[in-house]
Amino acid sequence: MREFVFALEYEPGTNPVADVLEAHAGTRIRSLSYHVTPDSLWRVDYATGSNEALEALEAAYAEPAYFADCLVRDDCGATCETQVLDRSNEELVVYTYWDRTDVCTSVPHLALEYLGTGLLFETYRESRRHRWRIVLDDDTPVREFFDALGAEVGECTGIEMLRLADVDPDRSLEGTSVEPDIPPEQRDAVRAAVEHGYYETPRAIELDELAAQLEIPRSTLSYRLRRAEAAMASSLVAGDRPRVEPEI
Repeated sequence: MREFVFALEYEPGTNPVADVLEAHAGTRIRSLSYHVTPDSLWRVDYATGSNEALEALEAAYAEPAYFADCLVRDDCGATCETQVLDRSNEELVVYTYWDRTDVCTSVPHLALEYLGTGLLFETYRESRRHRWRIVLDDDTPVREFFDALGAEVGECTGIEMLRLADVDPDRSLEGTSVEPDIPPEQRDAVRAAVEHGYYETPRAIELDELAAQLEIPRSTLSYRLRRAEAAMASSLVAGDRPRVEPEI
């Protein structure tokens, strides 16, 4: 088995979910399941973020313009329904079902057409970037699929090929970017430390001074910075691993 990994980058106004993710830094979505037939598509998404961000995501999923990753910008006449399966202050699980029309298309539908059945899909979204991982047979050709995908996304969405290699069961899409998965409070702590010169040489501010400005205990700030620094270091090392160049 091989994995084919690529990313779409949505332009502003072309995808309501991407617009929300861009507006709420640190909000992320990964797919828990993904299923496609020639006539329909259904999936379950798991999102994390602030309560405000998740409320905006719920509204974006319910927008009439959103048809479960349909690549057609104009109204394609599809029927799409969404249902919230679980909701907490920082987590959201959403089920989406989509009946396509003759003019509708999507990444999974193109994959079904060009790559055949028996495919596995995994997705990860942050900001305007939507990363896809498709697991397929070793001898499945992907050039025609990728060319067709590029033609469908047109000018509204950028597309980047990331990897075509043997399946690594320990690798997920959350590890395909050098940017680590850092909780919002740790990300805010690092941002504040950079802005106030904590990482400069010599330091422009000490840890206890920064903690006082942020109105949090020194121990809490120290913990958040250490955890964020460890995540960034691990992600940087992972990003240095040799990448298998696609042969398509």
